[in-house]
Amino acid sequence: MTLRILPSAAIGIRPGLHSKVTARAFENWNPDIRQAAGASETVENTISVLDVIGNDAWGEGVTAKRVAAALRSIGDQNVVVNINSPGGNYFEGLAIYNTLREHKAKVTVKILGVAASAASVIAMAADEVQIARAGFLMIHNAWVVAEGDRHQLREVADFLEPFDAAAVDIYVARSGMDAKEVAKMLDRETWIGGAEAVEKGLADSLLSSDEIAASPQNSAAAKTRVAAHRVDDLLAQLNVPRSERRDLIAALKGGMPGAASTGMHDAAVLTEVNDLLKSTLNTFKTSV
Repeated sequence: MTLRILPSAAIGIRPGLHSKVTARAFENWNPDIRQAAGASETVENTISVLDVIGNDAWGEGVTAKRVAAALRSIGDQNVVVNINSPGGNYFEGLAIYNTLREHKAKVTVKILGVAASAASVIAMAADEVQIARAGFLMIHNAWVVAEGDRHQLREVADFLEPFDAAAVDIYVARSGMDAKEVAKMLDRETWIGGAEAVEKGLADSLLSSDEIAASPQNSAAAKTRVAAHRVDDLLAQLNVPRSERRDLIAALKGGMPGAASTGMHDAAVLTEVNDLLKSTLNTFKTSV
């Protein structure tokens, strides 16, 4: 397979739309999964996609700008892209896909854990896709948060349709699957295990278990990391500015009795923020 036969993805961002990670994607993402030490002979030519796609409240996450900068530093050499991501900003994911697709040397993607949503699109930009036997691809239609009357929401649905069609084209170009079958898979949010991904042509081979390092269960630090991303996503849906989201989450972490300096338990964070969201929504309802 060569990059030349992969379709490009048109990108147009509509103001006011928030592309989000699904709850199930967060639940199935273990941030502790990573490449084992010494597994790659070209560490200097490796790009890590081991976080949400797009900037979060802390300016973290994987962006097209960051990937482009890494590729410029690598130059026209082969590159390995390690992926373990729950997805995120779908439009940013398409931009990263385009950036990798245009790289002049071989791109090898290694799906170490989860490549969900926008991250699965990124994976399709490779010349060769390798996936862990216990890894997963998740494909679905673009998820966004929008508000407005019925006319505005119809416009949003119409706006999203070409992006879903572009995703179908990308998956079909990689796998050779029937376009109608792929579209149905996107409609119902489909999780595809490692062996099945190879069988369907969405990946080329399975990774050796020696290439992957991970804790048997999410560590406390990983749970805190996932919780912080979920809280940031919830607050973003209420149009809370990024700086305020960052300050609020920091205050919640530091304000709980017995909270560790690295953060507090994810359930406690989510309980506090859910209470805040309920209070905010109740206030909104009484004011309209």
